[in-house]
Amino acid sequence: MFTERRIERHQLPYFLQVFNRVTDKPIGFLGNVSENGLMLISQLPMMVDVDFQLCLKIPVAQGEFQTIDLTATCLWSHEDVNPQHYDSGFMVHQPPQAYGQLINALVQYFSFDPQQAPV
Repeated sequence: MFTERRIERHQLPYFLQVFNRVTDKPIGFLGNVSENGLMLISQLPMMVDVDFQLCLKIPVAQGEFQTIDLTATCLWSHEDVNPQHYDSGFMVHQPPQAYGQLINALVQYFSFDPQQAPV
């Protein structure tokens, strides 16, 4: 079982919705991301050791979205501290360039560099 994280993850205080790419139905929210994985927060547990076709819909302009299609394997799934919610960890297979760009944008947006703060 996968127990140690080797890649730094970035928590997302503001959630982005994740969709089933086949049905286009929402399945949860992005909890955190790394270069090769993500955590999904959902109302149902996910099946472990199963590949999922996921779609992230990123707001870019007034009502417009950029879609990022991902294939990911669920490595674990357990109940969240919040009742009726589940956290599930996914390994993303061959992440597209747009996924890396999303991670960079999120890191830049949510990071704070004290040296850059106004005095």
